[in-house]
Amino acid sequence: MNPLAKPVYLLAIGICLLPMVSAPVALAIGIIYGLTWQHPWPQINAEASRKLLQTAVVGLGFGVPLIEVWQVGKGSFFSTLAGILITLAIGSLLGRWLKVPHGTSLLVSCGTAICGGSAIAAMSPVIKAENDESAVALATVFTLNAVALLVFPLVGHLFHLEQHQFGTWAGMAIHDTSSVVGAAASYGIEALETATTVKLTRALWIAPLALIAGMLTNSGQRAKIPLFIVLFIAAAAVHSALPRWEPAWHSVATVARHALVLSLFFVGAGLNRNLLKKVGARTLTQGVTLWLIISTLTLAAVHYRLI
Repeated sequence: MNPLAKPVYLLAIGICLLPMVSAPVALAIGIIYGLTWQHPWPQINAEASRKLLQTAVVGLGFGVPLIEVWQVGKGSFFSTLAGILITLAIGSLLGRWLKVPHGTSLLVSCGTAICGGSAIAAMSPVIKAENDESAVALATVFTLNAVALLVFPLVGHLFHLEQHQFGTWAGMAIHDTSSVVGAAASYGIEALETATTVKLTRALWIAPLALIAGMLTNSGQRAKIPLFIVLFIAAAAVHSALPRWEPAWHSVATVARHALVLSLFFVGAGLNRNLLKKVGARTLTQGVTLWLIISTLTLAAVHYRLI
């Protein structure tokens, strides 16, 4: 290992803590580091990425009234359900056409349909996926996450999407919560609030989808709703119950948005050459094609105000 790997990593963290560094910049710094250096603390980086992101999402909940969470969630219920079913159907067809192993194909489809790595991690034991299948699916989704975080804001501005429109599109079409909030944070505060709520509403479908999959495979495994989603809703409820503390809730949400920037550096730093090698051409083709189809359909629906 290069002796400079550790000090450069710590220096990069320090840079990402600067207030002028945005989410896309932090992600780019992380990706450059991950592809250039052998990571000195990969496990710590992965754990920091997961925990900091989840904590930041809960903090964002303090900045959103519960009624807004309910309205956004209710308004996107049917479009979310339709999007999940369409994604799974198209993903299955692509997997068969490209002859991607069934387990890998299903995990990539679930990751695209609901919430990326969280859905893959929850579904893997339910469908009795092999470790290699889970690893390849995660690597595929992770790679596309990095691309989405950088590309989506550019496309949003190109089509002159409003804040709410972009938030809805990002929440429905980007895989992981980290990239959703990262892309939306660079677009605007309203986009961030909408995208976070839409994405977490989608994540609630992990449990029923895993239940159905478990019944079909007789695995006996269950998937639980991630705790940070419940805490996000609880934080929004606290915001609504104690409106006099609005300045405090605003401060918490502001700190959470800054925490997101650092968490995205950790996400980028986790991308490395070995991870990219795990993604085969067929699986990557399935993931990219499925993602482009769903992103385009969702963008059209949002742009023409169908959802």
